[in-house]
Amino acid sequence: MSLRSTMGRFFPVAAILLLTIVRPPTQAQAPLPEGVTRIETVEGITEYKLANGLRVLLIPDDSQPKVTVNMTVFCGSRHEGYGETGMAHLLEHMVFKGCPKFPDVPKSLRDHGAQFNGTTWVDRTNYYETMPAGDENLEFGIELEADRLVKSFLKREDLMSEFSVVRNEFERGENDPQRVLMQRMMANAYEWHNYGKSTIGNKADIERVPIENLEAFYKKYYRPDNAMLVVAGRFDQAKALAMIAKHFGPIKNPETPLPKTYTEEPAQDGERIVTLRRVGTVGAVGAVYHIPAASHSDFPACYVLANVLSDDPSGRLYKALVETKKSSSVYGFAFAWHDPGVMIFGAEAEPAKTEEVRDVMIQTLETVSDKPITQEETERVIRQFKTGREQLVASSQRLAIDLSEWAGAGDWKLFFLQRDRMEKVTAADVNRVAAKYLVRPNRTVGIFVPTKVAERTDVPPTPNVGEMVKGYKGRDAVAAGEAFDPTPENVEKRVVRGSVGEGIKTAFLTKKTRGETVNVALNIRFGNEETFKGKAITAEFLGPMLLRGTKTRTRQQIKDELDKLGAQLSISSAMGSVSVRIQATQKTLPAVLDILGDVLRNPIFPEAEFEIMKRETLDALDKGRTEPQVLAQFALRRKLRPYAPDNVRYVPTVEEEIERNKAVTVADLKGMYDSMLGSGAGELAAIGDFDAAAITKQFDGFLKGWTAKVPYKRIESPSVTTVAGTEQILTPDKANAIYVAGVGFPLTDADPEYAPLLVGNYILGGAPLASRLSNRVRGKDGLSYGVGSAVQASALDPAASMFIFAIANPQNMAKVDAAIAEELQLFLDKGVTKEELEGAKKAYLQSRQVSRSNDATLAVQLASAIQAGRTFAFEGELEKRLGEVSPENVKAAFGKFVIPKYLAIIQAGDLKKEIGKEIPPPPSPEKK
Repeated sequence: MSLRSTMGRFFPVAAILLLTIVRPPTQAQAPLPEGVTRIETVEGITEYKLANGLRVLLIPDDSQPKVTVNMTVFCGSRHEGYGETGMAHLLEHMVFKGCPKFPDVPKSLRDHGAQFNGTTWVDRTNYYETMPAGDENLEFGIELEADRLVKSFLKREDLMSEFSVVRNEFERGENDPQRVLMQRMMANAYEWHNYGKSTIGNKADIERVPIENLEAFYKKYYRPDNAMLVVAGRFDQAKALAMIAKHFGPIKNPETPLPKTYTEEPAQDGERIVTLRRVGTVGAVGAVYHIPAASHSDFPACYVLANVLSDDPSGRLYKALVETKKSSSVYGFAFAWHDPGVMIFGAEAEPAKTEEVRDVMIQTLETVSDKPITQEETERVIRQFKTGREQLVASSQRLAIDLSEWAGAGDWKLFFLQRDRMEKVTAADVNRVAAKYLVRPNRTVGIFVPTKVAERTDVPPTPNVGEMVKGYKGRDAVAAGEAFDPTPENVEKRVVRGSVGEGIKTAFLTKKTRGETVNVALNIRFGNEETFKGKAITAEFLGPMLLRGTKTRTRQQIKDELDKLGAQLSISSAMGSVSVRIQATQKTLPAVLDILGDVLRNPIFPEAEFEIMKRETLDALDKGRTEPQVLAQFALRRKLRPYAPDNVRYVPTVEEEIERNKAVTVADLKGMYDSMLGSGAGELAAIGDFDAAAITKQFDGFLKGWTAKVPYKRIESPSVTTVAGTEQILTPDKANAIYVAGVGFPLTDADPEYAPLLVGNYILGGAPLASRLSNRVRGKDGLSYGVGSAVQASALDPAASMFIFAIANPQNMAKVDAAIAEELQLFLDKGVTKEELEGAKKAYLQSRQVSRSNDATLAVQLASAIQAGRTFAFEGELEKRLGEVSPENVKAAFGKFVIPKYLAIIQAGDLKKEIGKEIPPPPSPEKK
């Protein structure tokens, strides 16, 4: 379960074109079950209401073979009283503990192949599961949410273990000074309203809440008239309504009326100050300004203003701080909340520059009137907003979940109203809200200056949302694409293979998609082991720098063109490959490929942009020198890949990585591009609504004749012996610690032991919340918020590995280590039962099916299959092998490869903390 208490929360929204294959509207007009009333239909989303007050939204989408059931309870941190901080979030955890019909909720979800989560935010809590489409899974999701809405087990013994898990999650957040600074600013900005309190809650409240108080809070807010159920995907609407009426209809509301919140934050009458002192290496600065609620007419202009100021690279804060090398990064956003919220800005900087950055930030924010926001800046943000919304609406699963946010802000139709209002925002609107809200008395930063007279900004109250959306009709409904089940057999039947450029192999799968979307994955292979000696870091800069400017386009122009097209184009790279990912539509794909051709063939590697990227990388690495998770991951990789420093496969320390990054130059990039890059080897996969012949011709247009001076040869990764043993890394003043363990062994994904290892790992630590490790370390012992394991193997090299991970309080590290060791040994000694294995196989196969239903994921899988010299039939063969795995196979495979004495174990955190004493950081490798 993930907590949405971090402040980086956006709510992108916009329109999408209608497609083919729409469910007949007559289905929604069929006789309704008793107690169900049809309210209205807006753009293909139909709202119903049960007699007990439950609101229901149905979003049909036949384009992908999955269904999402999302239940939103309008209870978040805003609703908590004195001594109840974190209770909404704690309940989110507790309702996964079980209910009468589903005593083991994680296992039930696993058995249905569900991708699931529960999240808590200021105005709401939501629970969702996405499963393969089918009546059985649909009814399971509906019945589960109905049962745990009012009948969840809230046992004292479960609370005793779970509050430790939540506390562990709290401590994980405490490891991030920038996140803590943001929370401190929010606490100062809000004197009375609960928006100033962290969703995860106060540590003492989390630890001491009586079970009786939690039960009372649950009964007060978890009720049909305070909930909304959304069903999205491929399903029969009449059946869905009948199931909802069957399982939710009989639920009665408590006799006590639903309580309403009524606290209003008074106008701030002077700037407020926050100073945070914690261990770390990178400084941070922030500023918070009060703004109206999401439903207020000023909010869209505030949204635009926040993005105009902070956008990368066009934003004014970006230009004032990042381009001038005062800061390595900036951010800014406006919260779409039920009650008046905030606009928040931040930046990272060297500790010596924080005061200068603070002053420049304030001046940039509060002197907008000296250089008013232009219409061009305004329209750029609106285009970005529209692109984000089009991509969101194209996924019925994401749409179902995102509607929770707008329902929490007042009504789900605000989702559409926000779009309508955004389209009308002008530069004049943006400048007006800047002059009104970005003023000193409304500011919270790290400095206080008293004033002689009161100065305050009155923030308007929340409008009457019911009156605002009454009678709202919206626009044309969103249509769906064709029904396509992405089984390995169906995928392979539809794939057309060929080649482009000088040797890039292709796999195209054309189909009608929701929003006419197209997903493209292109991998360009380059270089060889000899040419990459001393240049591994250069290769990592190469891909991203391609998008930073060409002979005819600046970085900003590239970004603006993509925004106008409503498309995404990203490029990453590593030793041996440049990876391109595209999401566009049938109409915009040709223009996006024009841009791609330009960035691949005409890059100029601007020095200023390179310095910005380099600073961002170095700051992130510098920050990681005191972060347990970063240090643990580096250390484990070094244990699993113990190569000599002159080997291209060598894994450097954090300090060595910093020095290597510092040494890279633009000349290095240009030299690598000129000598190594070409279209002689690689893979191209595309899925969606496109003309295969047309894009083949277009790719050939800019890839033909592009040859590398240096021949490509794949860098092999032979299996090496893991450096076993336990290593501790001490990180003072970090409330959260990390446990990671791993072992490498010679195996490919075609070997007979691979399938047993996959299924066995799913039982041991792979199934979310339902694995043995999770049940023991998190569920029973309450020692870790996150614990699990993973197995990975290559198609090309006999070099596989298994990982185990957990986060914990530093004081509990010894217990975590012992519990994991005990569970692993039990697994190796006793193996798995036949019943346990059959359930796991079914669940794991369904999870693979759900994963393939994402076109972007499927495109990457197709490209990987090309590189391995396979058709997609291999996936079918692997899944057949998975279905045939026996308990004996699992025990033999783990006994052969996962041997405890060969594990490399890393423990990182404040592991020897003494009150009043600090432990120095570990010495660098050079001094050991």
